[in-house]
Amino acid sequence: MVPFSFAGQELVLAGPRALYWPAERALLVADLHLEKASFFARHGQMLPPYDSRETLERVATAIRDTGARRVLCLGDNFHDVGGAARLEPHAAGMLAALTRATDWVWITGNHDQGEVGEGTSLDELELSGTVLRHEAVPGETRPELSGHWHPRLRVNARGRMIARPCWVRSETKLVLPAFGALTGGMDAADPAIIAALQPARAVDAVLSAKGQLIQYPLWRAAA
Repeated sequence: MVPFSFAGQELVLAGPRALYWPAERALLVADLHLEKASFFARHGQMLPPYDSRETLERVATAIRDTGARRVLCLGDNFHDVGGAARLEPHAAGMLAALTRATDWVWITGNHDQGEVGEGTSLDELELSGTVLRHEAVPGETRPELSGHWHPRLRVNARGRMIARPCWVRSETKLVLPAFGALTGGMDAADPAIIAALQPARAVDAVLSAKGQLIQYPLWRAAA
């Protein structure tokens, strides 16, 4: 649990993939991609069908650790339109229990076109002057929290390339890492991510390590 300030709000990195907003008692997660394994299985790539269970266990742990009363999912909640119908009984029961126990909000992402179960579904949400949406909008000047890009920081440590989920932030925009158990990642310094965070003077990767906040510079505006 590592606190940090963003756009005038005090936030907390809750583990490697979740964000806690104490003033709103809200846990924020992005890109769950529930039922991704069963989607690939239908297309001939057989994967263990437990990704949704693992993802929801992660959510339950983050709720317990933070004491969150709200859960705000920032889009790409299920991997495809039929994902909710494919949930196996155990995972379906977990999701039902979580959505009953919290004020659960599903923000719509580009993968979201069907039923997502209990909770409130919204295209975007504004809280305390901060916009919550799936994909960062270039040119947005209000503080913004989003997902979509699955950012991962890649660094060379003693000749070995290491990749870790990270947050990417500018002065007014913060992109969350993907939370789902079967989600890949995109280089945090990719030009598409940098462009999505404009306007900005600086863009950094943010992550926690041994209880401390670590920032890596990714981009700086020309002087």
